[in-house]
Amino acid sequence: MKFFLDTASLEEIKEAVSWGAVAGVTTNPTLYARIGGKIQDFEEHINKICTLVKGPVSAEVTAPDAAGMVAQGRELAAIAKNVAVKVPMTLEGLAATRILANEGIEVNMTLVFSVSQAILAARAGARYVSPFVGRFDDIAEDGVVHLVNIIIALGNYDFSNDGPKGERIEVIAASIRNPSHVSQAALAGADIATVPFGVLKKCATHPLTTNGLAAFEADWEKVKQA
Repeated sequence: MKFFLDTASLEEIKEAVSWGAVAGVTTNPTLYARIGGKIQDFEEHINKICTLVKGPVSAEVTAPDAAGMVAQGRELAAIAKNVAVKVPMTLEGLAATRILANEGIEVNMTLVFSVSQAILAARAGARYVSPFVGRFDDIAEDGVVHLVNIIIALGNYDFSNDGPKGERIEVIAASIRNPSHVSQAALAGADIATVPFGVLKKCATHPLTTNGLAAFEADWEKVKQA
């Protein structure tokens, strides 16, 4: 399973990339607003992210209609060759996805919550489909179960011919809230987990690792003093 970093912060991206585990980045309007981003700087900011990571950088459209999504998607795709256009799972989004996919533009269909939505996204030509895990937890449902069902359903069929470049559609486990979500996504067979910076840091830690390291250091001090 690959890791994408779910952030718009250049500082977080730089640090996470230095760990050697980040294969891409996902952003959205909320994440950009969270860092104090301004509309006039948006495209330049996406371009900066694209220089920090070699893999896909998802930038989201904000238009509500297919024509607007397509226009924005073309503009976003022109920023850098590794931009993936993030499109919401709506009927307008499906129409926009088909047009963009036909033009060879990679689409990450977001806000996916059901098997039927995922299949429609795949048929429309999406390169990535992003089932949201944590938001199910918010309504007292198990988001991992829905993720597993989507992975199984998409795996039943060959959607490679529906993508912009003939690649197999990949499932991005999104709305990841904790390391347990990451582990469960990996066990379920998700291709990618897009993870907030803080959660990715937690994935690298474990109390037994911390305790073991402290014991090694203590024992080494004894050796030095012997």
